[in-house]
Amino acid sequence: MHVVLKYGTTGLSLDLPETPGFAGILAPSEPKALSGPGEFVGKSLANPIGSRPLEALARGRKSACIVVSDVTRPVPNPVLLPPILKTLESSGIPRERILILIATGMHRPTSQDEIARLVSPEIARSCRVIDHFSKRREEMAEVGKIGGRVPALVNRHYVEAELKILTGFIEPHMWAGFSGGRKAILPGISSIDTVQYMHGPEMVAHPGCEYGRLDGNPFHEAGLEVLAMTGADFIVNVTLNTSKEITGVFSGHPVDAHLEGCRFLARHCVKELDAPLDFIVTTNAGAPLDCNLYQTVKGITGAAPAVKEGGDILIASRCAEGAGNPEYREILESVDSPEAFLGRLMRKEFFIPDQWCAQETYQVMTRRNVWLYSEGIPPEELLRYHFRPAGDVASCVRLLLETHGPEARWAVVPDGPMLILKTVGCSPV
Repeated sequence: MHVVLKYGTTGLSLDLPETPGFAGILAPSEPKALSGPGEFVGKSLANPIGSRPLEALARGRKSACIVVSDVTRPVPNPVLLPPILKTLESSGIPRERILILIATGMHRPTSQDEIARLVSPEIARSCRVIDHFSKRREEMAEVGKIGGRVPALVNRHYVEAELKILTGFIEPHMWAGFSGGRKAILPGISSIDTVQYMHGPEMVAHPGCEYGRLDGNPFHEAGLEVLAMTGADFIVNVTLNTSKEITGVFSGHPVDAHLEGCRFLARHCVKELDAPLDFIVTTNAGAPLDCNLYQTVKGITGAAPAVKEGGDILIASRCAEGAGNPEYREILESVDSPEAFLGRLMRKEFFIPDQWCAQETYQVMTRRNVWLYSEGIPPEELLRYHFRPAGDVASCVRLLLETHGPEARWAVVPDGPMLILKTVGCSPV
């Protein structure tokens, strides 16, 4: 059979054997892409969910802050921003009083070339566009305390703006259930001190923090708490198909509009299997999400619930930026074994900002083997990080079929974490 995996910007074209136990090429169902999506965005601003129109909200305000996702997210900002800016200007807020704030979370800063691609060259020239820097304490404002005890520190530019707008896209998320909505604030524009709580070992290990779950999810609940304390006047969230085309626009009340988008997406992105797999072939959804190993944990964690204990995950991720930032590489280099690392982590012997990603990865590795095909990381480096390097995907599939036998139950997931897999009888990650 022929299959094309989402990999980098070009994809990975493969011919794989179709064996008796093959459970299929599993993908989200594809809602129809919107024709003329910019027009749909404009209409959604005038007819929002659970809110007055954006124009009415903006009237009388002197300044606005629009939060946008960073370059690791395929949000179609050049489609979303023009109708938003037009509405704000027609309501009396001049462009020079509109700030576009890039929600970098704990990610690296954005280059000038990336800013132009992120928001469009015209908007990059005509608007003030800046990065959020989570480590700059002087740029944060305390808006309250999460659970009455953890300081919620949020970017001061956003807090002080008279009109606050969040943008983003809704996709499955390994802790928050779904991205979008409140995540633009936490972790998007929050201080590293606040994000450390959200990425702490207890939160990462909590059974309620999983793909597709909102009820009883402490990550989601903390995000809503900070959203309420910080304030947001309006959101513009979209859903995308596997070709990154807009399939739905959900604008309006920051909670209600987001929930409607999550419900819409859930109808298309959840797949239930009647039994666990022996192994799975998956991806990190291609560019921009498979830019490095740090992000690749999403594909690994998304696949794990479908694979039996002792089974194998084979993931293809381009990792053009290698492992990720120096701090993350330092964590990976320090891991003597997944079990020992997790033990030290839960005993709180240390805290490193990016440890959450390693924790997720090694939680999976203690129960399943993780193979990685990547042109961006040398095999010897992967071995040091306790991955199993795959020379090429097709050869690795043949090896796994030899290991598990000709009747092995397996599947291919070309879109990786864009599909939420649920399996009867499979243990948690």
